[in-house]
Amino acid sequence: MQHGISRRTWVQMMAGVALAGTRVGAFQGARRDRVVIAGGGIIGANIAYRLARRGAAVTLLERSAPGTGTTANSFAWINAKKQPRAYHTLSQFGIEAWRVLDQETKGELPIVWGGSLEWITDATLASRIVEVNRQYASWGYPLRPLDAAQMAALEPAARFDGLRYGVHAELEASVDPQGATEVIVAHAKAAGARVVHPATVTGLDLTGGRLRGVRTTTGDIAADVLVIACGNDTPALAKLAGIDVPLTRSAGILVHTTPQPSTLSRLLLSPLGQIKQKRNGRFVTGADFGNTANDDTSIARGEQFLQRMAAVLPAMGKMPVEKLTLGLRVLPKDGFPIVGFADGHPDIYVTAMHSGMTLGPLVGRLAATEILDGVEVDLLAPYRLSRFAAGTAR
Repeated sequence: MQHGISRRTWVQMMAGVALAGTRVGAFQGARRDRVVIAGGGIIGANIAYRLARRGAAVTLLERSAPGTGTTANSFAWINAKKQPRAYHTLSQFGIEAWRVLDQETKGELPIVWGGSLEWITDATLASRIVEVNRQYASWGYPLRPLDAAQMAALEPAARFDGLRYGVHAELEASVDPQGATEVIVAHAKAAGARVVHPATVTGLDLTGGRLRGVRTTTGDIAADVLVIACGNDTPALAKLAGIDVPLTRSAGILVHTTPQPSTLSRLLLSPLGQIKQKRNGRFVTGADFGNTANDDTSIARGEQFLQRMAAVLPAMGKMPVEKLTLGLRVLPKDGFPIVGFADGHPDIYVTAMHSGMTLGPLVGRLAATEILDGVEVDLLAPYRLSRFAAGTAR
């Protein structure tokens, strides 16, 4: 295998994940199979799919349509360039989970493998990135340094002017986030999940200190477990149960083109911005994905950005802009994922993370294990909501 985690390691982890975790006493004898999931994005869809495959009675609620909220506005770069090492390892397992899901769905997922090409033109920055990448490589993450000619051989339509350091991250991929979510939801439904939209949660039945049901705009639903996977609406929904979920604002703008002839086979991570081409031919591009205060989503702004990116991919200078999207990322206060049951609430499972695209299929598997088997999976131990209450958030 070219990727960093071997298939044997993956199989061993998945086979032993329940045994490796800690049994939770509050689960003993409690019914766990009626699960309501609030949120039909990439996280909610994956959890619904895994729970339904295991025979749970799953109801997936979505405010509009699956995959059309925060998920739809993601650049959807699947990667494990994360620190510290535990988070990197979690993300590597996340990438492998995408490969397994791609096989299970028999190629239906709109995912583009082949990795990413990243290059730096600033000498000082290049030196820093070289050291960071050496660390990733020492952790088993395949990164192959390339010069400009080698980069051009892989992506002849792109320009790599001024390259001081270039690298091919062979393991990485990109995905059409909305399209992938729709595929996963379809497989969840085929496995028995009920999908209801438009629908929102309006209240919780917590009779006797335990969850008995979920009140929604379409009626009440009996439930043993509520999974909160509704992106930036997570704090408001969690508050109905007295749970505080600390998120911070992080907005980013992406430019989307109309469908174009097949031009790129890999992600381009250039000094000017990032570019990918989806399987439907549309290009998506943006710069650094940091928080922006400029919420201008006009076509004119998109056209201006495409002219800038033509220095990297000349064809972009003539591509029509289809739309700009302003997306509010789901970013916990310390930047790391939140996954698991809230303290004092063994029937309310909270998920919130900016890295949801990379981690979605993995979180689906692990959440299903925790919910149905009554364990706390060791791999998720650093990402519990309790870290904020304990004042230990990084």
